[in-house]
Amino acid sequence: MTGRAKNGEIPAGLLAGLGGALRDAVVLTLVASALGLLVNLFHPRRIPYLAEKEYQTLVPCPVPGGEVTPCQPGDEMVRAADSLPVDARSPAQYASWHLEGAINIPFDYLEPVPQKLLDELNLRLNRRRARRLVVYGDGKNPDSGEQLGRELSGKGFRNVFFVSGGAPALREGTAAPRPEDARHE
Repeated sequence: MTGRAKNGEIPAGLLAGLGGALRDAVVLTLVASALGLLVNLFHPRRIPYLAEKEYQTLVPCPVPGGEVTPCQPGDEMVRAADSLPVDARSPAQYASWHLEGAINIPFDYLEPVPQKLLDELNLRLNRRRARRLVVYGDGKNPDSGEQLGRELSGKGFRNVFFVSGGAPALREGTAAPRPEDARHE
């Protein structure tokens, strides 16, 4: 049954029911709005009815902007005494496996590296008299190691390298596939 009478007209009882439901919805909306405005008026941290200052609706995420050089997992510099390895993975992943002597600076795509970790990194560089940073991440695309390397380089660190293929390639001891090789397969 579609709710229409045999002659194609809508029954009067159905219209009355819809009208009553619509009336109740409008009354409920008006009462809720008035109550919300009244509560907001007397609340100590009230929401302003009009914006007090202009704000941006589209806020771009910060883009790390320094130079970083890729290296392969088997390169001598990765485990060299004058290199400081930096693990860009989560603390749990770092705890399960990391290069000897690596410092853990988890990379967050939305938040910059905290100053405390940058200070610790700088202190470690000076203590070890390291000439380069070798950053490795999760090996995904985009690689957290490469992204952290760019951020560190953009903050003034020099001689920053990232391991292609990240921690998985380092654990396996294999070279990561180069982008040009992947196209020929």
